[in-house]
Amino acid sequence: MLHKKVPTLLLAGSMLLSLGGCGQSADSTPQSETTVTTGDAAAVADPEQKTYIEETLNLANNAAQAWTYSAEADAWVLSEVSAVAYPELPDQQGVSVCVPGAYVTGIDTDGDGTADVTADSAGTDVVNGGLVIDYDAEITSTNGQTYTAATAPVILNTGAAGYGSQQNSPAATIYAADGYINVFCGNRGKQDTATDETGAAYYTGDAPSCLADQKAAARFIQYNILLGNLPGDGNRLISTGGSGGGAHAVMFATTSNSPDFYDYQIEAGAVGVYAAADGGYVTTAEVNGTEQEISDGAWGCIAYSPITSLTEADMALAFEYTLDGNYDFSTDFQAQLARYLSEEYREYINGQNLTVAESDVGFDLDGDGSLTGTVALTIEYDPDAYPETNGYYGSYLDLYLAEFTQNLQWYLDNLAYGTDWTWFDADGNALSDEAVAAMTSEEKAQAFLEGRYAKGASASSMGGMRGGMGQKPEGELPEGTAPEGKFAGELPEKGEGAAGGPGGRDMIVGTPDAGTTQAAGSTVDSNNYATYEEMLAAYQAEIAEIEAGDEYGNNLVELYNPLNYIGNAENDSPVWVRVMCGAAEGDISMFNSLNLQIAMLNAGIDAELEWQWDGGHVPSEVLGSSFSLYVDEMVGEHGGGTAVTKPAAEPQTTNGTATEATGTDLSAWVSLENGMVNFSLADAAAYRTAGASKAMPGFDSIDYGQEDYVFGDETRDARHWDRYLLNVLETYADTLAPLFNSGAAS
Repeated sequence: MLHKKVPTLLLAGSMLLSLGGCGQSADSTPQSETTVTTGDAAAVADPEQKTYIEETLNLANNAAQAWTYSAEADAWVLSEVSAVAYPELPDQQGVSVCVPGAYVTGIDTDGDGTADVTADSAGTDVVNGGLVIDYDAEITSTNGQTYTAATAPVILNTGAAGYGSQQNSPAATIYAADGYINVFCGNRGKQDTATDETGAAYYTGDAPSCLADQKAAARFIQYNILLGNLPGDGNRLISTGGSGGGAHAVMFATTSNSPDFYDYQIEAGAVGVYAAADGGYVTTAEVNGTEQEISDGAWGCIAYSPITSLTEADMALAFEYTLDGNYDFSTDFQAQLARYLSEEYREYINGQNLTVAESDVGFDLDGDGSLTGTVALTIEYDPDAYPETNGYYGSYLDLYLAEFTQNLQWYLDNLAYGTDWTWFDADGNALSDEAVAAMTSEEKAQAFLEGRYAKGASASSMGGMRGGMGQKPEGELPEGTAPEGKFAGELPEKGEGAAGGPGGRDMIVGTPDAGTTQAAGSTVDSNNYATYEEMLAAYQAEIAEIEAGDEYGNNLVELYNPLNYIGNAENDSPVWVRVMCGAAEGDISMFNSLNLQIAMLNAGIDAELEWQWDGGHVPSEVLGSSFSLYVDEMVGEHGGGTAVTKPAAEPQTTNGTATEATGTDLSAWVSLENGMVNFSLADAAAYRTAGASKAMPGFDSIDYGQEDYVFGDETRDARHWDRYLLNVLETYADTLAPLFNSGAAS
């Protein structure tokens, strides 16, 4: 049995004051009425505490600091070290760094500042010591951008798949050739358990632990760059991840230096964020005798299929299903719930008074032939005029359709990069090499729409999703004794961690398994609740608990809503963000990423949205695009570097080797005229629902899905959390109750 954690005073003599509590209504936002002091160490409530943390997390003081050289990649990889002074789960709160070899003269093993072991002498041995950094060396990336040890971008890989925990692991060497510093950090996650000082077990790792650990890791990296222990440009930190990790990449960037997350970092002993004597915070650390600002934010972000914002995820997915007038729900309850959630979503969007500048999105939404207008985005309803989309239309959906059309157009326009594809004629015969070499771009586009192709490897190259993977090396925590009163966390016994836990439920990650009540084909609404009233009571009680606030007074769901922070004056914003989703994926609605882009553009962020045609969840980089190409382009555009553009495609002179076409014929609903594609909103919706994988509700699942485990507490590993869903369940109880668990759709 789990017991509630006994509150432990982590900072002796300091004041852990809560942030302004997040509101409890559905449209509330976090409020941070705090004072943040920079450059004044005297303002810290506990100077001894600050000194201890900074000495402990100074990599030069860590006797366990060890590096391994990869001759194949010409890179040095740091063994895992703790990113915080008081880790609750040490195997999940560490960090590893990969440094290109050109930036390293060698390893100083005796502390005299000179290289004792070099790349030539290291072999495959693990070398204890610190880097001797060469700040004069240059690396020119594969795209032509030049970096030094002082200007190299820092890539922070955000894990948290399914919002679960991430074990510490060595940073991969994948970006060494491009001159980037690659950082991999662990994080606590849902369903983790630990034990308190009495030996009692409790759940930990729920929101916002994943994000707080990633922010603490960023502070560790920033601090050690300033100290000269690591190379890299701390002002060019880029967060990246996929799925749950993509959500955290977005949340990390959009909540840059938000005081809402400071208490959680202070609790773990992060560097450069401390409780101040006046009840606010100090966000500096001493570097060579001077207080310098330490950031937990990002300059840029590349997120693949981010599962965020959860706040709007259920109603957005229901609305996307409803746009397909031919979509068949598995039960009458789900069908009716989707209708109500769709109306909730229409009111939600219209209530925000959204606008977008045509010049920002690149679409003529008002039809005046120019891109000079600013268009109000609304969802309208007329079931008689628009039966094919169940009555829905409007400028918001015009933007949605324009994004879809543009992304198919991009795919067709870049088919020339598919030099290893196989092309076929209308009878299914592979074309000759001569015929392929003579194909025009429009002929290839038409062949694609008719499905007369088999893709090659150029359509499935991996992008930024391998930056932190690798095998776990030996690694230790920093040496030193913590001041008295610090909580010494322990890892749970085997079987009590991320794989399950005393709660008896297995971790749920990814697309729901067929046959479960979370899967789209389920004809059972719930196995957990015998009656609608029992289910409703559970939602009401658990959501009320979350809205009442955690130990710092925060609503965890609101903390994990990036839309609350985009353009918020209380925090910093990234300069640029790129979000890539698979247009065919079924894990989240495309409206979620569209709403992120709208908010970012209106906040002045350079926000690129890509819905890769045929792409699934966490799509690969394809057809000449790559993670490093986009980073180098952004350095040229926003970071004072050289202008970088995508290189021209090499002509395809030989056909591929596939024996039969494997493409999908789209020609029945996609037209091509003068090289431009066209299709309807109803067709786009049908394309989307073809990959539907989730039942209604899709995220705050009735029988607890993966996101419900994110919002547990110390005694329960899952709680319901969606206020908008609860509004519908309460308002329409008389209609929904008789349909609940009534079997397959009639």
